[in-house]
Formats: sequence, C-alpha cells, structure tokens
Amino acid sequence: MIVSKQVADFLTGVRGLIAVMIAWAGVTKGRDGFPLAAWLLLVAWVTDGLDGPLARRSRRQYRSWLGEHDLQIDMAVAIGLFIYLMAAELITPLTAVSYILIWAIIFARWGQNRSLGMLVQAPIYGWFIFIALRDEREIGLYLVAWIAGLILITWPRFPNQVIPNFLSGMHLLQRQRLDDPADNHAGNNPANKLK
Repeated sequence: MIVSKQVADFLTGVRGLIAVMIAWAGVTKGRDGFPLAAWLLLVAWVTDGLDGPLARRSRRQYRSWLGEHDLQIDMAVAIGLFIYLMAAELITPLTAVSYILIWAIIFARWGQNRSLGMLVQAPIYGWFIFIALRDEREIGLYLVAWIAGLILITWPRFPNQVIPNFLSGMHLLQRQRLDDPADNHAGNNPANKLK
C-alpha cells in the first residue's frame, strides 16, 4: 500500500526532473522557452508546496534519500532556472559568473545551511518573476498569485516557523563566523575594534 511519504518522495523526484527540463528549455529554445520555463517552475513550486505536508502526514514515518535532500532538489530548480536565464540571455555572463563565484565562496566557507540554501534561490526567482511581469504579464501574475496563495494557505506556519527558522539559521552562521578562530584574530574580531 502506498503511503503519503512515498507520494511526497515522488513529488520531490519530479521536481528534480523539472529542474533539468527548465534548463533544457533555455538551452534549446532560448527566450522563446520563457512560457514553458515559467509553467514548469509553477509545477515545481506546486510539488514543493505539497511534498512537505504529505510527508509530515504520512502514517509511516521513515527517512528517504529524497526527503533528506529536499533542499538540494529545491536548489536544483533554482539552478535550472539560472541556467535558463543564462541560456536565454536574460542575465549577462558577467552577472552569472559573479553570482556563481560569490555563492561558491559562501558555500565553501559555511557549508550547505538551509537558510543559505533559501537565500541563494531568492534572487534567481525574484529576477525571473520580474522578467515575467515585464514581458509575460499573465504568467508573472500566476507566479505571484501562487506565492501569495501558498503564504496564505500556510499562514500560521510561515510567520511562526519558516521566517524564524530562516533567521535562526542566519544567526547561527553569524555566531559560527564569530566563533571561528580564523576570524577571531585581533584584526577580524569586531570586539577588538577600536571605539
């Protein structure tokens, strides 16, 4: 018998395939693939909105590879969208390389933290939504409506868990940076600065 955790894992896996399809739309269709990329993104967001609640409501709780790598799958969708934006020439090569290098340095320094994973995705989605609202208004409005609807549907969870967990993760990174001996020599420790 199929349990809701298996359905959740299936949806997470589908999202991984969608990431590849979004990138492929950019490589093969360029700017003409924008509507396809937008609809695929919307489907990815729907699967992301469903997989967590399904997994939490499952009668049988267990750990799975897909469940453990949900953040990486989410980041893969953003990376697929980033590849689409580069291939469709909707961001400049300099912007793309700079963004990749900055985040490579950040992840090399602090590792894969859930808050950083959320933060790396936000500008990519924001830029795509901006372009959608500018060039494909109807699709852009669907994307904005989905985000607004998801926030409303999950309202108690969004302000009470999602935002505090994000901020807590960022605070933890800040504390980790201050606790790191490499950052605490006299020149880098804010407490050692002259007043």
